[in-house]
Amino acid sequence: MAGELQLRQTLARPYLPATQAPQVAYVLVEIVPSAVTAGVQMPVNVAFVLDHSGSMRGNKLRSMKAAVGLALDRLNDNDSVAIVLFNHETVVLVPSQPASGRESIKRLVNGIRDEGGTKIARAIAAGLGELSRAPQGALPRLALLTDGETDKDERDCLDMADQAASMGVPITAFGLGNEWNDRLLTDIATRSRGEVEHMRKPEQIEDNFQAVVQQAQAAIFQNTNATLRLVAGVQPRAAWQVVPLIKNLGYKPLAERSVIVPLEQLEKDSRRALLFELMVEPKPAGQYRIGQVEVTYDIPQLGITGEKERTDLVLQITNDQALTRQVNPQVMNIVEKVSAFKLQTRALDDIEAGNVTGATQKLQSAVTRLLNTGETELAETVQQEVQNLERQGQLSSEGQKTIRFGSRKTVRLSDLDVPG
Repeated sequence: MAGELQLRQTLARPYLPATQAPQVAYVLVEIVPSAVTAGVQMPVNVAFVLDHSGSMRGNKLRSMKAAVGLALDRLNDNDSVAIVLFNHETVVLVPSQPASGRESIKRLVNGIRDEGGTKIARAIAAGLGELSRAPQGALPRLALLTDGETDKDERDCLDMADQAASMGVPITAFGLGNEWNDRLLTDIATRSRGEVEHMRKPEQIEDNFQAVVQQAQAAIFQNTNATLRLVAGVQPRAAWQVVPLIKNLGYKPLAERSVIVPLEQLEKDSRRALLFELMVEPKPAGQYRIGQVEVTYDIPQLGITGEKERTDLVLQITNDQALTRQVNPQVMNIVEKVSAFKLQTRALDDIEAGNVTGATQKLQSAVTRLLNTGETELAETVQQEVQNLERQGQLSSEGQKTIRFGSRKTVRLSDLDVPG
């Protein structure tokens, strides 16, 4: 059946001027699950890969144990769960088994002690091995938690992330505190098509572990792709996800003026928002259908394969200067937040390349955009890091992580409440 998804599109500027030069158009596309999917749930196959090195002692370890217990309570009896522990060695504490045995699993978890160093790659390998032993048909997830840097096995970690991707297992990598390698965990998550999260405090583990389970259960839309088909004279420049996180999605050419944007899995209880940047060649005044966005998806639990929803992209070109000054403030706000995100991520790249001057300039420009969009707290952090760069030539560990991960979360659902 159709109607499981709805598409909404809004232009940043409803009217473009009739000019002699090409110009950029931004369009926000929202993908909104409908109520007909509310009762559908995916079976889940999850492996928790947990750091219990000596640095995890105290409140970190207590919070981790409590978080695993709460996550187990979120699982259904027919879901599968495995738990792998690592320090300088790897131990499979709970081989893959039905979550119905959660009480005995909790007793094992409560017995975890902190000791030793940190070596991650073999633990990821063990987690993937346990996931492969679970019954077929469930949605696999690997949740990795660490508070430290791995010991000389970074290359092996990336190889394991590539293997996870080939198995269809996204890794959600959680870095606790400020002493872990944010670049490595980001690469692990990116290569496996997963996500990475920065947790400043141990108390955040509980909500994040439960979210892994809940998001997997809600990810009923599978093999989801957005196809952008454009008319002659309109070219794609960029495709961004802006909710739930800002991310450059890239695109793959399908044919002339047609590209595909992979979206992987969508959850039944949350919106996904995309921002397309298009280059429009000069056109005389008038109304134009410049293209179409088509989203395709499967819902295995409902036996739905290759279903489609479409929305047309319509643009107004005018000679009326008063009309060309009109903007949609919500969409323009999102465009500015994406610009700030790009500046911050490029600044981090500059720092790694030793270009402190370039990084400083980009971060200062990001501060201006963040302030203009109401992101005062993040702007203050970035401004402090600008001062650190000017005085010391480097960022603080906490500031670097806040910039890398906080800048992705500046677009919120409230920003999408655009007029109809």
